[in-house]
Amino acid sequence: MKQLKYVQLFMLGVWSIFWAMPAWAVDSYRYLHVNIETPWSIFVFLFFLVFAPMILLVILHWYNAFKKDKKDEHNDD
Repeated sequence: MKQLKYVQLFMLGVWSIFWAMPAWAVDSYRYLHVNIETPWSIFVFLFFLVFAPMILLVILHWYNAFKKDKKDEHNDD
């Protein structure tokens, strides 16, 4: 029974390889709608993706630095 399952999976894999037409990959850019604004969109997306955690890290570090200073001043009294 297990062998039959492996044979079926193998045949499915072979069938899917032959079914995928390489010519479709040539026209794949037609479906992406790439234009002059695409690089800017990618840049803006990656800019916020990379710099948002950095900005949050700076804000949290700054906030906690002032918080510790207030605790130190309070303990000195």
